[in-house]
Amino acid sequence: MAETAQDEAPAQGPRGEHAAAPALPDGTSRDKVLVVGMDGLRHDRIDAADAPRLKAMRAAGTFGTSLLYANPMAATSSGPGWSTISTGVWPDKHGVRDNSFTGRDYGRYPGFLARLHQVRPELSLFAAVDWKPLDTYGTVTAGADAKLVLDGDRDGYVGHDETITATTVSVLRDQNPDVAFVYLGNTDVVAHSWGTGSRYLHALAVQDAQLGRMLDAVEARPTRASERWTVIVCTDHGHVDSGGHGGSSIPERMTFVLATGPGIAAGARPHDTRLVDVAATVFHQLGVTPDLSWGLDGRPLQQRTTDPFDTLYGSLRERTDESGIPAGVLGYTHTPPGGWSVINGAMGTGGVTEWRGWSFTTDDFWSRTHRDQWRELNVRSRGVFAVADSDEWDDRSSSGRFDSTLVTPAYSVAGRSKATLAYTTHYRQEPGQTARVLASFNGGTPVVVREYTADAVAQPQSLTLDVPAGASSVSFRFHYTGANNWYWVLDDVRFTAS
Repeated sequence: MAETAQDEAPAQGPRGEHAAAPALPDGTSRDKVLVVGMDGLRHDRIDAADAPRLKAMRAAGTFGTSLLYANPMAATSSGPGWSTISTGVWPDKHGVRDNSFTGRDYGRYPGFLARLHQVRPELSLFAAVDWKPLDTYGTVTAGADAKLVLDGDRDGYVGHDETITATTVSVLRDQNPDVAFVYLGNTDVVAHSWGTGSRYLHALAVQDAQLGRMLDAVEARPTRASERWTVIVCTDHGHVDSGGHGGSSIPERMTFVLATGPGIAAGARPHDTRLVDVAATVFHQLGVTPDLSWGLDGRPLQQRTTDPFDTLYGSLRERTDESGIPAGVLGYTHTPPGGWSVINGAMGTGGVTEWRGWSFTTDDFWSRTHRDQWRELNVRSRGVFAVADSDEWDDRSSSGRFDSTLVTPAYSVAGRSKATLAYTTHYRQEPGQTARVLASFNGGTPVVVREYTADAVAQPQSLTLDVPAGASSVSFRFHYTGANNWYWVLDDVRFTAS
């Protein structure tokens, strides 16, 4: 595999016109993908900026926003962020928790270019970066047939972003890449120095124009009419207003995935997008089916959840007692999905209204209730999920214990021998609370089939039961009790019988 690294290439002139483009092998696919990563881009600042190309992409494509993890899973820093984007898995898998890249496991979870080089070696793969760790550790450039690597920390991101843009335009116009990853870093640098005000908006506008030149190069390709191009724009983290990131505030955790291309809906604003979806979308658009052994956490951007809790999205309401959640943030209901029920007969009185018994909420709403208590680590839940939170409920005068049971519909098991319940859970253990799953066949007495006695942080779960002779139905109960303890989250509940 030929690789070209131009570590010393300077920007020549205001648009970097003299940057030499590395030679790529000729591409083989009509399906092509351009991923443009813009470091530290706060998506809530796009509307205020002179950013016509990003705004046009939003109108023509799908724009999903979501929040990152925080410590102790990983800092809201570039190393974990770009690793999450590239590998399509969360930091508890890829192992990058900060910018030291200590613990990285790219051997097991390679970036999407490296993975494509393994499974589709005939593809022509290009990468251009000016934050060198992305190349030093193989985060995004591993697997590229040709790459441009500059040192923005040493020589400045303004000129190098221009050089990367000019080089990418040349590659897109004059060569035949199949997949390209392009990194632009100046928004992050400006935010660190001057915050997210006017200078940041100017840097955003510059990068928008650079994106526009790449888009124009795609459209100007002589073979464009016979090609199917997907363009993805994403970011690795946000910034506080005054500049800086790494912590757990909402502005630092802000990310987005914006895409246009075949099969990607125009004007869609999905509420269940996650940053891990970039790699999965690249694979999907190229017709590559991920193997289960890859362990991807992401899914294609255009794939919507079929989770029963997400049917409640349109009925979510604003805060009632939670003073720290801004007005206008829709985020909770106590009404379960059709066929489900909540039993609060033993539930204490009073407390914070939003969390009295099992509630249905979103990451944007629930994780705002109290920072740095691991709510930010609930990364494998999407959209609307169920939560029993005795800690937050007890933050207002109450009597009695938190005692609430979430009950599934009755599922048919007639003629089957095995019943399997799968779900995602985020559970934090503390003495004094209980979390149990119970099963009831044919409406009989519920029997405990699983009990949580230790943390289960953002974990997929599955339990399989033998179906008793003569049983025709089974329902499950999630029973949580506590007294100012922690919480239990459930999402993506699925049932199968065999």
